[in-house]
Amino acid sequence: MSRCNPDRVQRQVQSQLRQFAQTPGLPFADLLSAEQVQEAVEQEGHAFRDRLYSPWVTLWVFLSQVLDATQCCRQAVARLLAYRVGRGLPACSPDSGGYCKARGRLPEAVLAQLTRVEGRKPLDEAPKEWLWKGRRVKLADGSTVSMPDTPANQKEYPQAPTQQRGLGFPIARLVVVFSLAVGTVLDAALGRYQGKQTGEPALFRQLHDTLEPNDVVLADCCYCSYFEMALLQERGIDGVLRQHQRRRTDFRRGQRLGQRDHVVAWDKPQKQPDWMDAETYARIPQQLRVREVEVLVRQKGFRTQRYVVVTTLLDSENVTAPDLALLYRCRWQAELNLRSLKVTLQMDVLRCESPAMVRKEVWAHLLLYNLIRQVMAEAARQEGVRPWEISFAGALQTVRAFLPELRPARGPRRQQLIQEMLRAIAFHEIGDRPDRYEPRQIKRRPKSYPLMTEPRPEARSRLTAKT
Repeated sequence: MSRCNPDRVQRQVQSQLRQFAQTPGLPFADLLSAEQVQEAVEQEGHAFRDRLYSPWVTLWVFLSQVLDATQCCRQAVARLLAYRVGRGLPACSPDSGGYCKARGRLPEAVLAQLTRVEGRKPLDEAPKEWLWKGRRVKLADGSTVSMPDTPANQKEYPQAPTQQRGLGFPIARLVVVFSLAVGTVLDAALGRYQGKQTGEPALFRQLHDTLEPNDVVLADCCYCSYFEMALLQERGIDGVLRQHQRRRTDFRRGQRLGQRDHVVAWDKPQKQPDWMDAETYARIPQQLRVREVEVLVRQKGFRTQRYVVVTTLLDSENVTAPDLALLYRCRWQAELNLRSLKVTLQMDVLRCESPAMVRKEVWAHLLLYNLIRQVMAEAARQEGVRPWEISFAGALQTVRAFLPELRPARGPRRQQLIQEMLRAIAFHEIGDRPDRYEPRQIKRRPKSYPLMTEPRPEARSRLTAKT
């Protein structure tokens, strides 16, 4: 197997990235530098070869495929073919087989590393006014994704046990840590939908290294447990979580800070969790002082009318009860971010037929999401708005619309187009709809096809037998 020397590799990287900076569907070459891509690939020990689908070319075409509305391999290769012919380069084969093999060679860890780096970059550059009381708030939330019903996918990510064999689809659980300030994905963990240590808290513990001292973790009641909050406190991290439904809150106890606002001591559970080792269990303190604040929702139409927020932010002068109520309400941004990923970027139903490629497809979506969020953060900074006030769908549509003009542009013309694109992205602000509520019902009726009640091969055989 032939290998390139380092100087030749560097020249090839720079040449390829200069060429692909204007590729339709790939407006992010200025955000992912050649050195960054090369370093990520080399850290995984990936061998370089003189071939059309080098790691960086494969990555860029992969991102263009995810960015495209159809997310089709054939269209991604056709875009590459059109680009090469238009630039006077030798035409590549329209067959998508070579590209699919190249995606298989691309290390999963490269996509994961680039996603983390690109997610953290806009957060590090965020102005102080985007932060909450000068602190970084990180949202933790989980969801699920489905994938093609292949034996390999079923083995790695089995379908829900409530579905009959041959009638369901493999399903995986995804837990993501978002930045509240800029909306980027800081890290993610993927696992089975059911089984031992596959729940959201278990996957979230795999992401603890993403958190830093002085961070504030914002999450729902699924993450509100003694051990979870103690582990966060051990790292110098505060939590703002919704009280778990199994824990009873008695405001007659503890140190009273205000109406329905007090500090109380939680006792350490006597039983050591199965997932925790004895050393860690012994290290955790016997008591944990937490603050409990009741929040009343007075808006008509809201499902929840009353809930309790639990936090380790005990200073009621610097962090008031209304501050906590308003902050916890921002937890909904995690749901909106997941909707942007699963609906706007179409990550809800994945296309790959092997578990390894499924994971790469997830990371490719997360990386593209972070790159778009970077563009949104720059647009927000330029136009004096905040990132969460800009529509993600509007930003994605604007980027797609500007691609044909960005492709041939050079020099000042390209910079002018970029500035106009950022201005247009910032224009699409999310409507100010305070306390909006809608019935959870669907008006449009689905097609009147019957549901499949037997595996497809059996249904096909039965149809053949009738004829």
